[in-house]
Order: sequence, then C-alpha cells, then structure tokens
Amino acid sequence: MAKLVIPRKTVYRLSVYYRALQRLKANSVDTVSSAALSKAAGVKPTQLRKDLAYFGQFGTRGLGYNVDALCVRLTDVLGTTQLQPVILVGAGHLGSALLRYPGFAKEGFEVIAAFDAEANRKRRGIGVKVLPMEKLEEVVRKRQVKMAILAVPATVAQEVTNGLVRAGILAVLNFAPQILQVPDNVVVNNVDLAIELENLSYFIQ
Repeated sequence: MAKLVIPRKTVYRLSVYYRALQRLKANSVDTVSSAALSKAAGVKPTQLRKDLAYFGQFGTRGLGYNVDALCVRLTDVLGTTQLQPVILVGAGHLGSALLRYPGFAKEGFEVIAAFDAEANRKRRGIGVKVLPMEKLEEVVRKRQVKMAILAVPATVAQEVTNGLVRAGILAVLNFAPQILQVPDNVVVNNVDLAIELENLSYFIQ
C-alpha cells in the first residue's frame, strides 16, 4: 500500500495549530471549536479540517476538539513526544545566537553539539560545546542524530551539507543563502532572512 503523501504546507500548519492549542491550554481552555481554533491559527475552518483529516478523525460534531487530546496527537504526528537531538554547524554570529535561544528544548528539540571550522574560538553563553568539523560524523552516528541546523557561509554550504548527508542527517534547517542539492530522502527547509525582508519590502511600497 502506497504511503500517503502529506503536503509540506500541511505539516507546517500542524505546528501552527499546535502553538495555538498551547496558548489555549495556558488560558485553561479545555475544548475548542474548529472555527475558534482556525481563527487562532490564522486559517479557514475548512483548511483546518482538511489538514487534520490526513491523520484521522478528531473532535466531536457540535462540541469541537479536546485541547489536551489534540495536543498529544499533534506531538505524536510531528515526532516531538520526546526530545529530538539536533546539531548546529557554523557557530559564528548567527549560529551562536541560535545556540543561545532557549526555546528549542521547550518545543521538543535538544541541540546536543555544535561544529565549526574555528572550534577553539571563544564564545560566551552558548551552553553547548563547539567541536571541530572532523568530529561531526562520529557524533551524528553515535547519537543517531537526524536533524541539523546549518549556519555556515554560502561558499561552503554545499560541501558541509554533503558531509551531513554522508553522516546520516535526513533534515536540514538551512540559514545559508544557498540552494542546496540533496538526495530525495533528505528534506531541506530554507530560512533566508534577506529574501524575507525583500518580500516585506514589496508589500510596504
């Protein structure tokens, strides 16, 4: 039986729904209608129901969704029921700032190590040991890491990515302004801050 292909935008919206549910939980809301949840997530109710339908039946007609139960189901679908090990490559200014971000663990991700060509350079307050690039494959295989954050210069991004793939990394969050070539079984999400600002610039003209 062929595996159901879930659109990437749907997977992205699941994370948005999860955060909306977390806000509801913080406000002691036990049950939420599809209309209220879709409004909190910034989508149409029909889109919310369509997205959730990929993963089974949720909620009760006329009553809505149980907030706790849907949170549990979404963490299961997203694979964040337990801390996911992540590595970061490129501990420069941006990489170091990301290492100081406290929200990863809160959302189910543990940055277990960082790697840099200048591993011995002093960095303050990052909370993670920076290792030389030569140690990357050993750590990835030993800790069974499948996810990496890439914050290296564009000139070396593809070379570093090739090493990540060889080591067994299957998902890359790419902050380098470079389109990466990867095998079909590897997923890349690109975060290009300059492109995002250009996009916003268009809309304020």
